Amino acid sequence: MKTIFCSEPGSAGLLKDLYNRPDCPKEIEEAVSVIVDEVRRGGDQAVCGFLKKFDRQELTPAQLRVTEAEFEAAEKALDADSKAAIRLALEHIQDFARHQMPKAWSYVPREGVVLGEQFTPMERIGCYIPGGTAPLVSTVLHTAGIAAAAGVKEIVAATPPKKDGSMHAATLYALKAAGVKEVYRMGGAYAIAALAYGTESIPKVDKIVGPGNAYVAAAKKFVYGKVAIDMVAGPSEVMVVADSSANPEFAAADMLAQAEHGSGLEQAVLVTDDPSLPEKVMQAIERQKKLLKRQETVERVLEHGVYMIVARSMDEAIEIAGKYAPEHLELMIRDAEKRAKDVKAAGAIFLGQWTPEPAGDFTAGPSHVLPTGGTARFFHGLSVMDFLRRSSLIQYTQSALEKETDAIARFSELEWLDAHGSSALIRRKG
Repeated sequence: MKTIFCSEPGSAGLLKDLYNRPDCPKEIEEAVSVIVDEVRRGGDQAVCGFLKKFDRQELTPAQLRVTEAEFEAAEKALDADSKAAIRLALEHIQDFARHQMPKAWSYVPREGVVLGEQFTPMERIGCYIPGGTAPLVSTVLHTAGIAAAAGVKEIVAATPPKKDGSMHAATLYALKAAGVKEVYRMGGAYAIAALAYGTESIPKVDKIVGPGNAYVAAAKKFVYGKVAIDMVAGPSEVMVVADSSANPEFAAADMLAQAEHGSGLEQAVLVTDDPSLPEKVMQAIERQKKLLKRQETVERVLEHGVYMIVARSMDEAIEIAGKYAPEHLELMIRDAEKRAKDVKAAGAIFLGQWTPEPAGDFTAGPSHVLPTGGTARFFHGLSVMDFLRRSSLIQYTQSALEKETDAIARFSELEWLDAHGSSALIRRKG
């Protein structure tokens, strides 16, 4: 754990280092480049080869797709409480998505001209569902569930098998609940490549969404342009902005919730204007971590990724939050709702003591697929808009075009594009 006092000399440099999260290591990008290229060229054979190499599963191309019998077995194996939790979360997520849905619109800006927009769902979406260090069942709902609410016809999922070759029952149940019928047992960079380029047995998709490890993130970066992607996400992170009213046990619990994700590169940051709070939170972390199952993972983050920042004022704390642009920002402060308006950048903002970040991860409603690494400055979390195509609508009458023909022709001369001008001028001739 590292402590930064904003009142001390050198703190600005330490904060700058915190803001500038490290890039993906070159060796990972190089390895991923090879994997992506092999899948692009080798199709099914390459996918099965990487499945054997990385996931220790020897399968034929015909065995890549999850069968209906496996879906049925998963539903039977899963307990009632788990099913109820999945259905509850899906209901909340899709309700939020429906509230986000835009409506086609138009207006008349000048006589004879109608302008507007319409929105149509994408045809085929690929959802990546991590399953390595932890089966992220909720990611199914926060990707495929939203795509379904947007009206996407074909939703495809890729998720790695367990060590024994079987699929996570809860993941399959969630996929079926979200309306996903096409699921492939594959993970990592090779799964991203297969979705992007297609293989003999896996039709390509239009867009890939969902989080993953550094290899998945690098692969999404490589295939961008061949397909659309939601974002290039890195390790998870949370920043807790707290004042003297904050409960240190709550803050500690929420920081540990991010630390247990698995990569060891996660960050958990406390920013406060109360000089006594960091010590209280650190003591709470030490107590609580002993009760966790993933202590080894947590310890790696505690050593390198936990920061305690003592700001000189709450205004400064809010400013630090905006510059850091965290994936998750918790405001454990008085007037949290009011101060949230002052935050310049964050993937999701959690207001008050009773809004823990895991509520957003699981049941709240907005997608938990959020920008990391400071990219909240220019990216936003996954939403229903990510599954829609927006088309402009433009309509002119003859008289309206006539009024603008000279201006159109002038632009064609300025840009040395004679045919553009002719397109308008020829209509003047009738």
